[in-house]
Amino acid sequence: MLYRSLLRWTAPLLLAAIGLHASAQATPPHTLRIGFQKSASLLTLQKSSGSLEKRLAPLGVAVKWVEFPAGPQLLEGLNVGAVDVGFVGEAPPIFAQAAGARFVYIGHDPAAPEAEAIVVPKDSPLKSVAELKGRKVALNKGSNVHYLLVKALEKQGLKFGDVQPVYLAPADARAAFERGAVDAWVIWDPFLAAVEKQSGARQLADGRGIVNNYAYYLAERGYAEKQPQVIQALFEDTQAQAAYLKANIKAAAAVIAPLQGLEAEVVEKSLARYQFGVKPLTPAVAAEQQKIADSFHTLGLIPKPIRVADALPGTAKLAEASR
Repeated sequence: MLYRSLLRWTAPLLLAAIGLHASAQATPPHTLRIGFQKSASLLTLQKSSGSLEKRLAPLGVAVKWVEFPAGPQLLEGLNVGAVDVGFVGEAPPIFAQAAGARFVYIGHDPAAPEAEAIVVPKDSPLKSVAELKGRKVALNKGSNVHYLLVKALEKQGLKFGDVQPVYLAPADARAAFERGAVDAWVIWDPFLAAVEKQSGARQLADGRGIVNNYAYYLAERGYAEKQPQVIQALFEDTQAQAAYLKANIKAAAAVIAPLQGLEAEVVEKSLARYQFGVKPLTPAVAAEQQKIADSFHTLGLIPKPIRVADALPGTAKLAEASR
């Protein structure tokens, strides 16, 4: 039953990704196809600057940016060959691996626990996570914030079943939050910064002391094995753009904000809570990802246990490429 539910959840995404795959067949050879979400600020900055295109030009490699609305769709695109590399949060790779997707983790961004939080309306009587018992909580099902809510409740001696989860995508969740249809919302930046600034939402807890909130760079396994020099160039450019962003947050926010459809002040607040700069996937980070996978299996969100180690690169070259 759970597996059939997972298939029903992924089927529409797969059909959309197949359409992307068909269009990708017209892409010339020697093109790095990058899957990204507009909310991924660093990649949005890279795309707007054209820095990666300049770095890859000497290798004879072009760049094609493919935008996805969320991580699950991006993983479907990666699985059917519509993109070569993608950047997502913690949860989508776990769902994709459980569904049999063929990819490898090639790097990760540092932990950013402050960049996701449980929030309530500014005039809410709720003052702590413990008071969420029996309350309606909006969240994106199977996302990084799903794990945050599980662990935050556990810290207070509660179970996930002690709250009433309301599964909504960010835009719908914000609408429900602002009209009072839910008591709390678990969300990540830049949506978090936006609702704090624009409606005065108040945090009950962020991820500090509870979760890590890593983000991951993934690649189609065959591409990762055959093109380590392209991945190295991608990560070198990512590091360079990350250094610029950290040193020039206000200027970077001014560039990113109109591309994300947000106010510059919101983007600046969001950027300050993230740590940028890709790093190699260490055994310790992989172990943290395994904990999330195990938790999702216990909750019945994935139909079978998975081994994150099965989706790690098999050669030392890729680890070197991400240094």
